[in-house]
Amino acid sequence: MNTPSCACNHPSRRGFLIGLAALSASTVLPGCETMPSGKPHRIDIHHHIMPPAYVAESVKRGQPRPPQWSVQHSIEDMDKSGIATSVVALMQPGAYLGEAEVDRRLAREANEFAAQMARDFPGRFGSFATLPLMDTEGSLREIEYAFDTLKADGIGLMTSYGTKYLGDAQFAPIWEELNRRKAVIYTHPLAPACCRNQIPGLPPSAIEFATDTSRTAASLLFSGSANRFPDIRWILSHSGGTVPFLWSRFTRQEVDMKDETKKVLPNGVQHEVRKFFYDTAQGHHDGAIAALTRLIPLSQIMFGTDFPYRLADEVVGGLGARTFTAAERMAIDHGNALRIMPNLRTV
Repeated sequence: MNTPSCACNHPSRRGFLIGLAALSASTVLPGCETMPSGKPHRIDIHHHIMPPAYVAESVKRGQPRPPQWSVQHSIEDMDKSGIATSVVALMQPGAYLGEAEVDRRLAREANEFAAQMARDFPGRFGSFATLPLMDTEGSLREIEYAFDTLKADGIGLMTSYGTKYLGDAQFAPIWEELNRRKAVIYTHPLAPACCRNQIPGLPPSAIEFATDTSRTAASLLFSGSANRFPDIRWILSHSGGTVPFLWSRFTRQEVDMKDETKKVLPNGVQHEVRKFFYDTAQGHHDGAIAALTRLIPLSQIMFGTDFPYRLADEVVGGLGARTFTAAERMAIDHGNALRIMPNLRTV
């Protein structure tokens, strides 16, 4: 439960980078929204942007119209819930509308839009740059521009592109470059090509989004990509989707295909799954958090809201109702994000 008048001692940013041991000295209350000075402290790493030009193009090409959004709406919701900085990513389906030149243009426009947000509101926004992922040459060019010119904080991708998941061999040259850069890659699910409108009256997002996250996790694991590109920091949305609930099936695969699995996962499934990062958007309730924290360490969990599809106070309240220590909450709220994005500019 949130506590309006919190008596919080805020460790320095450098202290967070030392690790949870330094955080143990904090006396922050679990539901505290802001520091004693009133300064927001949370970092939201699951925050969508909907640039008007992108929305117009995607709707013209048959995509559903997204909820109303503006930069000011983002800031207002952030301020209500003690969010200092949101690392924004383009809404689904990202830079994937089926034409290479269109996808390249939309990726560049979206990345410049996010970078302008960061310039206009210093410390309030970081960015996960999008890529025209099905276009290898275009993606490599956009990686260079996004990191070297726009100073993006990471890359934001969908979990699948048509019938291809992120472990597909087609993407290896892109992962090689991002591994070289030790990049953070945030992933967001969508309704996959295989499974739309399976249950009348139920939107695909209700089931398929979480399932698509699990599919791409399995693709990264069992293709060998997670092991082959060890310096990429992968973020899975929504507390990992259904990964925690399918855990015994993943490990059974490891047993049943011992020799084949050993080739692509020489360190084992558990080693790689515990290296992934997981955000709390729509995954902050008791069942999801209980399953996730039995599987992975708290050092891998990061605060995420899913704005504007969900409001931030939902996640703040959900996490506040869980039995985290003060140090654990501060690590989730922003310490873990700063650990993997130490150059992220915050207020």
